[in-house]
Amino acid sequence: MKKFYDFKYLKGDLTGGLVAGVVALPLALAFGVQSGMGAAAGLYGAIAVGIFAAIFGGTATQASGPTGPMTVVSAALVTAAIELTGSLETAMGIILLSFLLGGVLQIVFGLLNIAGYVKYFPYPVVSGFMSGVGLIIIILQIFPLFGLSSPKSTISVIQNLPSLFSEANWQALALGAITIAIFYLFPKITKAIPSALAALIVASLIGYFLKWDVPIIGDIPSGLPSLKVDTFFPVDSSAYGIILEYAAVLAVLGSIDSLLTSVIADNMTKTKHNSNRELIGQGIGNMLAAVIGGIPGAGATKGTVVNINSGGRTRLSGTVHGLLLLAILLGLGTLAANIPLSVLAGLLIPIGFKIIDFRGIKHLKVVPRADAVVLVIVLLITTFGSLINAVGIGVALASLLFMKKSSELARKGMDVGPVSDFDGSKPWQDELDFYEKYKDTVIIKHLHGPFFFGFTSYFKDGIKTLSKDIKALIIRMDKVPYIDQSGIYALEEAILDLRTQGVEVIFTGLRQQPLDQLKSIGMVPDLVPEEDLFEKVDGAFVYLKEKLGK
Repeated sequence: MKKFYDFKYLKGDLTGGLVAGVVALPLALAFGVQSGMGAAAGLYGAIAVGIFAAIFGGTATQASGPTGPMTVVSAALVTAAIELTGSLETAMGIILLSFLLGGVLQIVFGLLNIAGYVKYFPYPVVSGFMSGVGLIIIILQIFPLFGLSSPKSTISVIQNLPSLFSEANWQALALGAITIAIFYLFPKITKAIPSALAALIVASLIGYFLKWDVPIIGDIPSGLPSLKVDTFFPVDSSAYGIILEYAAVLAVLGSIDSLLTSVIADNMTKTKHNSNRELIGQGIGNMLAAVIGGIPGAGATKGTVVNINSGGRTRLSGTVHGLLLLAILLGLGTLAANIPLSVLAGLLIPIGFKIIDFRGIKHLKVVPRADAVVLVIVLLITTFGSLINAVGIGVALASLLFMKKSSELARKGMDVGPVSDFDGSKPWQDELDFYEKYKDTVIIKHLHGPFFFGFTSYFKDGIKTLSKDIKALIIRMDKVPYIDQSGIYALEEAILDLRTQGVEVIFTGLRQQPLDQLKSIGMVPDLVPEEDLFEKVDGAFVYLKEKLGK
């Protein structure tokens, strides 16, 4: 029996799954409303993706469900489909077929090992896109926070802002403000109860007992969701473009979202996820969500972290998280109908702020100008234009700017080839004596050429393979003329991980541009003190010999 399940994890899996499910409930309802399909669609999606991504996925502790980025794309699809057909009812075929095809594409990605390429997305593109998604969530919740129906686009919201104060429902705004306050302040009192759930319950009860006249969710169907297969066909041929376009975006975004969360889960549990299986599991979950009328989802970072911290260690925990939401749907759907929409807005606005990459934005003035330009362009296009165009333009622009930088380096006679010799298996001539004596406690790594977004994944994998017994890592940067924003953060994350293991990281031969970049974001001297920087590797050897006392 142990071959199928080790019962020593049962208590932790049940606890982790139940807590993750409680955390997911208010967000599922809120994301469902924001998608334009209603709270029930959010709950259906959370159930289907939560259960089946856990069973078939490649990350044992992943808790999956609707997420901010996926909901923003789903909402854009709903708007586009309604504009084409005239109403949500007639647009459901287009919407659900897009969700279904998105799941199919994720399964194809998993079978074709597309996961191996997702990791090459430049940091500024991912950062700009995620920050744009966070801004969209915040902007589109401004009107619901004031008790009003929101315009469908961020530009329309900004254009109609003056009407807020003349038409606002101040009782709704009060409930929304209470929700936000509880969301941020409740963890200071106790972390035993998720702040999102506490905010949802307290604010909703206040509105209910004071009999405030505010917009509420309204009826949520009780019982098991019905199959929506009959809505898939026939679909007018004029909608094929929309279906393919949004299915591709949902598949790519859902894959990136899930794999990023899988990496977080790996770091917390010291395990290794199966990327391809994870995409297949997410695809199956999203297909089944479409079949029952739910919105698509991905690996949810908050739910996954809560699951692990509460004891979850196997895929049973993620399954329990989905089953709890199903039980809530069957038993408490009528109570959820009374939740004010301004309360859901009060939950989503803090979530939007959490999605924004403040680190990337804070460093705009100090990272390479090309990266800063890409991040800002992607952020603006995402927020006020097309989500699809934002990623495509961002990747193309980042690649073009990198090629331009490489040609400039080539003209100056600097190394521009790919980083290659990073395995450290062949010590250089000037390392032989030190290597023979200290190879069990000190590892030397060599980097060649620009440290850019195409190399960061390889670098991170190399760091993960380091022996746990080492005392120091020497990174030789003599042949690295340039480092971009992706490379800077890859180094930062690696150093943080190594420092938690008690490993000292030493740099030798840092050229001016990489050194300036490490100083500009505070890595030097905050993470790497000046005493760990050496112009020549011989200086590092002398320093370590004295420190190791051998």
